[in-house]
Amino acid sequence: MTGGGMPDFLIHVHRKGEPPFRTLSALPDEQAISIMERLFVKGSVFWERFGDPHGYLRRRREVERNLREGFISQGGRPVDDHPVYLILGRPKWMDQVADEATLSTTEMVEIPLSVIPPDAVSFTYPDSMASAMIAERYPQQYDAKIHGRVFTLAGMRRIVRRKGMPGEGWEAVLPPHEPHYIEAQVWDRRPLESFRRAAETSAT
Repeated sequence: MTGGGMPDFLIHVHRKGEPPFRTLSALPDEQAISIMERLFVKGSVFWERFGDPHGYLRRRREVERNLREGFISQGGRPVDDHPVYLILGRPKWMDQVADEATLSTTEMVEIPLSVIPPDAVSFTYPDSMASAMIAERYPQQYDAKIHGRVFTLAGMRRIVRRKGMPGEGWEAVLPPHEPHYIEAQVWDRRPLESFRRAAETSAT
């Protein structure tokens, strides 16, 4: 852990048998939708979100545009048009809601936060899709200082130093199936390549 209790690693969650660090929104629609149809697992807290691939892809790209613009406005320097999604640390939520459908179909890759340039990683709480929709779905839980916003590494460190990590008393009171974690968006794939190769090699 770094100072203030902030984890010094990220985790990337991906489906077993599928390549890690894939960015669906960067793919042509037909290919992305085909992959999401394959990724869908009924009853899985992670993979059931792909039940409406057309709607998910449309919303994901809209959220990404806002993320990228917000990150640049704070000094971020994204190399890629679309980010790779990871999670800051290993949130308590993952162990609390882990279901058999998820456990049997999911793998994780751990990445040291130090390998990612600070100007190539942004953060949201919670997951960027959920964060953008809290105002409309759960208005009583909406916090304009956190939800629907994008943070730099320095900004997220300040929040964690002051409030701790989600699960330590400050998370929104959302339904259990909603993501209770800090999401990291990595806007430069190059530092992830060696981890991708290692994960794909171990899977063969």
